Amino acid sequence: MAQDLARGFRHRVLGGDRLFGTFLKTPTTHAAEILAQEGYDFVVIDEEHAPFNPETTDRILMACHHAGIAGVVRVSRIEDILRVLDSGADGVLVPHVDSAERAKAVVASARYRGGARGFSNTTRAGRYGSIAMAEHIAAQDNGVAVIAMIEDRSAIGRLDEIAAVEGVDAFFIGRGDLTVAFEAESQAAAEVVGAVEAITAAAARAGRKVFVMSGAPDDARTLSDQGATGFIMASDQGFLRQGAKDTLARFAGVLN
Repeated sequence: MAQDLARGFRHRVLGGDRLFGTFLKTPTTHAAEILAQEGYDFVVIDEEHAPFNPETTDRILMACHHAGIAGVVRVSRIEDILRVLDSGADGVLVPHVDSAERAKAVVASARYRGGARGFSNTTRAGRYGSIAMAEHIAAQDNGVAVIAMIEDRSAIGRLDEIAAVEGVDAFFIGRGDLTVAFEAESQAAAEVVGAVEAITAAAARAGRKVFVMSGAPDDARTLSDQGATGFIMASDQGFLRQGAKDTLARFAGVLN
């Protein structure tokens, strides 16, 4: 389970390694360090749904590098990709990729060669200027994972064209958002289950990997059988809440 530091995160994604991670919702470095110690492979710094600013994301990515855990950033906008990659993100998770055009824009923002990423090697990603231009370009283009979030009804009919975009390394299936989009009662609804099956099938046809969020081992096993290799389990806030709830119940049960 623990990250093989001899191989980069993107190479592990493309190689189909089983990867375990979680969302970070709290703007502190400590959670990333603790999760690294416990053998998690990656964290996703959630700039879309949590109170992060560029400085806190930068500090957490620094902690990830020192702790030996991959740091992925869920950006709010495509325009934020350059900033987080310069700060040393190992990958980006981009919401609402519902067309080939948006997928191409995402990839272009993440890649130098054949893309439109603005160049600088005086960043953490470039070891503050100690890496030559060609080496930095190759390392970033080969090492940064691009994960497209499929969460919109409009994306379901365009899955093959999205998956065909060169440079999209993986899909992340946003089952919660799909449940809302389909106006379904739960993720177990037939429309959502069908959408998940369509996404995993399209990914398999194009040779793309699949990431999912799962809250139960049996659910994760089902998704693994469908081809998922990346698993996001809850969040730092979720772990804190569940741990606090369980601890209080154990002590209250003895002392009451």
